[in-house]
Amino acid sequence: MLNVKPLSIHIGAEIHDVDLTKPLATDQISDIKTALLQWKVVFFRNQPLNHRQHIDFARQFGEPTPGHVVFGGDKTYPEIYSIAKERTANRNRHLAPLRPWTGWHTDITAAINPPWASILRSDVVPLYGGDTHWTNLAAAFASLSPALQKFVETLHAEHRLALGEQTLASIHPLVRVHPETGERVLYVSPSFVKSVTGLKPHESQKLLELLWEQAIRPEYTVRFKWEPGSIAFWDNRSTAHLAPTDIFDSDFERQFYRVTLVGDVPVGVDGELSRSVAGNPIGAAAKPSVESSA
Repeated sequence: MLNVKPLSIHIGAEIHDVDLTKPLATDQISDIKTALLQWKVVFFRNQPLNHRQHIDFARQFGEPTPGHVVFGGDKTYPEIYSIAKERTANRNRHLAPLRPWTGWHTDITAAINPPWASILRSDVVPLYGGDTHWTNLAAAFASLSPALQKFVETLHAEHRLALGEQTLASIHPLVRVHPETGERVLYVSPSFVKSVTGLKPHESQKLLELLWEQAIRPEYTVRFKWEPGSIAFWDNRSTAHLAPTDIFDSDFERQFYRVTLVGDVPVGVDGELSRSVAGNPIGAAAKPSVESSA
């Protein structure tokens, strides 16, 4: 029996008494998945996985994607994406204006089928600092007023990632229905959402700022302090997360590795599927597992 220890009211739990370096029993896989769906992100400590063990652990929950849709993966283990302190994506971090939601994101929502889960493992960890935050986007939606809920359930937004000549873009519902729990999720990844379709630019911006502010309210979040051998496993369909920036004010090194799992095409409250604008699906696009919950 796994020992699941919640870390906050709405999100996050540590799971103890399991060895991720070995194949899991069927009941262990089921219990971890149950905890993940309830707590949105689960954490494991003292798990000295190598690249192969990391991938093998991930495969017990789904099909791994290539390491990154733009940056690729490890030459030997293409499912592994290296997340280092000085990676390219961090070089221009000071060019955009900083807002409370700056840096918050859900992984690769510009794809028609964003990864359903991400599994991040620590290797080189700062002595202090470098914590990561997650937020529960189902709880954020549930606390909106009923009138605003009904309005945003009818809307869609463009998610876009453009690097060099590569562009990935999709139109997703502002509120997606979680394919396993049936929860309605505020699907507004700040780093990827560019505009709400059908609204004038200033209307779109004001609405998105309101929703982003709602999404990152502290009561819906958890903050995790990493140790060497820590693992974070999160449901990318119902969370957003914030990578640390404080480490750039230190000389500490930080080296992590990530595996993501092939996701499904999001479905809105009205049963309408997301649609692709540019780019290809990540891995094998899964069929939607929710037809409608209107």
